[in-house]
Amino acid sequence: MSASAESRPPAPFVVGVPRSGTTLLRLMLDAHPELAIPPETYFVTNLIEAGEDGAGAERLADVLVEHRRFGDLGIDEAELRRRLAAIGSPTGGDAVRVAFGLYAERRGKQRWGDKTPAYLNNMAEIHDALPEARFVHIIRDGRDVALSVLAMPEADRPMRKPDSIGLVALRWSRRIERARRHAENVPHYLEVRYEDLVTDPEPVLRRVCGLVELDFIPEMLDYHSGAGERLEEINRDLAARGDLPTQSAEGRVAPHALAAEAPKRERIGAWRTEMPPEEVAEFEVKGGEMLRELGYELGVDTPGRPA
Repeated sequence: MSASAESRPPAPFVVGVPRSGTTLLRLMLDAHPELAIPPETYFVTNLIEAGEDGAGAERLADVLVEHRRFGDLGIDEAELRRRLAAIGSPTGGDAVRVAFGLYAERRGKQRWGDKTPAYLNNMAEIHDALPEARFVHIIRDGRDVALSVLAMPEADRPMRKPDSIGLVALRWSRRIERARRHAENVPHYLEVRYEDLVTDPEPVLRRVCGLVELDFIPEMLDYHSGAGERLEEINRDLAARGDLPTQSAEGRVAPHALAAEAPKRERIGAWRTEMPPEEVAEFEVKGGEMLRELGYELGVDTPGRPA
C-alpha cells in the first residue's frame, strides 16, 4: 500500500508560461542532492485521468509507456509494471509516484518533483491526486517572454502559432490570470520572479526550499556545472503522435542551451533595446494590465502604449 499523505515529503511542481525560466529553476532544484526533477513530462494528468476511469495497474503502465516522453525518464519498464502491480489497485497518483520514484532512484536521490509549464492549468486536479504537491509559479516580464518565444524557429515554439507580439501578450496575460485563479483551490502555491532568480537567486531558492521542506544548500547555485548532462536526457527525437508533430532532438535541446551557463543578467529587460517601440506598444495594448498588476514598468515614450 502507498504511504499516507502525511508521511510523504512535499513534491515541487514548477509551472509557468513557457520561456519564463522554468528550466532554470528546475535545474537549480535538481542540483539538490535529495531532489530529482525530470524534463517536462505532460503525462501526469493522463495518469490521473486514467486512474479516475478505473484503469488498473496494467493499463496505467500502458498509458505511461505509450506516452512519447516516457523515454526521457530512462526508467525500466518491467520494474515500473512490477511496482504498480504490487500496489494492487493503484490510483493515478500512485502511478505518478512510482514513475517519479524510479526516476529519483536512478539518480541516487530520495525525492522527486516535476517541471511542466502547462500544469499551471491543472494544479487543483494534481493536488487532489497528489496532496503532497507544492506549486511554484515562476513569472517573467511578458515582453522578454515574447522576445524569447518569437526568436525560436516556428516549429519549436512552445505556444501554438504565436505569430505576433500581440498574440503572445494575450496568451501570457491569460495564462498568468488563469494560474492565479486555479491557485485559489490549492493550499500550497508560491509565486517567484525570473528576474529575482537571476539577479539574487539564493533568497528565491530559500523560499522555494521552505515551501517543499528542503534545506537550502550552496550547490544549488552551481547548477550549471551539471546542466549539460541533465539536458542530455532530452537529446532524443519525439515521434509525432495525434496532433503533436515530430520534434527533433536538436529542436528540443537548443531552446535550453543557455541553461548550461550561469544566468545572464543582460537578458532581463532585453525588450528595452531589442523590441521596436511599435511592438512594445502592441504588447502593452494586450498585456499592459497584467504588467501593471505584476509591478512591471510600462514602456517609456512608446507611441500608442496604454495610459
